[in-house]
Amino acid sequence: MTRYAKIIGTGSALPAKALSNGDMVALLATKGIETSDEWIVERTGIRNRHFIEDGQYASDLAFAACESALGAAACKIADIDLIIVATSTPDMVFPSTATILQRKLSEAAVARGEPSGAGSAAFDVQAVCSGFIYGLTVADAMIKVGSARRALVVGAEVFSRILDFNDRTTCVLFGDGAGAVVLEACEHEGQGPGILSTDIHADGKYTPILCVPGWVAGGQVTGDPTLKMDGQAVFKLAVGVLEDAAKTALARAGMSTQDIDWLIPHQANIRIMQGTARKLKLPLSKVVVTVDQHGNTSAASIPLALDHAVKQGQVQPGQTLLLEGVGGGFTWGAVVVRM
Repeated sequence: MTRYAKIIGTGSALPAKALSNGDMVALLATKGIETSDEWIVERTGIRNRHFIEDGQYASDLAFAACESALGAAACKIADIDLIIVATSTPDMVFPSTATILQRKLSEAAVARGEPSGAGSAAFDVQAVCSGFIYGLTVADAMIKVGSARRALVVGAEVFSRILDFNDRTTCVLFGDGAGAVVLEACEHEGQGPGILSTDIHADGKYTPILCVPGWVAGGQVTGDPTLKMDGQAVFKLAVGVLEDAAKTALARAGMSTQDIDWLIPHQANIRIMQGTARKLKLPLSKVVVTVDQHGNTSAASIPLALDHAVKQGQVQPGQTLLLEGVGGGFTWGAVVVRM
């Protein structure tokens, strides 16, 4: 018998504030910057995104997504012994957003008369848009070696806080949100549910093409704390590395693209998603697309899209999914999972 980490529940959360492309056009017009709904849709496929309100943080979105995922899994926070939060926009420098999330989930449980979830391992993963793939990989490894029985893996981002609204090439792309999954250890001899394989990579020489070159020093922000991106360079690199990671993960699972029911890619840009599907010879009908509704929510985009597909009835038990992401660092990776 082989030990697997299977997904037993999914959840997601979006801020109440939704902005259409028309809203973004109006916002940028106040800064003397011209753009249009047609320009945004043609280049990105994005039509809407959500921005968080003042006084809300990544942990608030993560909390809502986790409560939903725990409910879907029929679990309580006291059943969880590992929390991993993938985020590039943490609540504070430290402690980790994962520990803040753990406190909020535990307090909510106690208020309902349930046991506290305090004591579980909790930490953040910073791999930008690949963060959820990295988080799944780490949780899968810990479950396989017996260090955890059940895990919450969360992607939560508030990118609206790090956007330069004088740069139309980046500020129209991103949104805020969170997605979560509950993983549980199970054992079987093949053909059952669980994470079948993973493949993650990084190459730091590409740091300049996608970064936020600011930091805290002496009690002040030094450098530029807003997102910078070379869109053309990112596009060219992304399609190639995603193809390689996908093929490697499939090979490790003893599968080919013909075995995949759904491709759930990082929702960065419809052109990157279409390009990756073509490289893998997958029809677009097998690609889960939510970038039009949410924009690029970085580490939250894959679990958001997964939860959407589950709730819409697209993803069914027994189906095989290929999840893949690419982000600043440069980081990238893929996960093959059977539901």
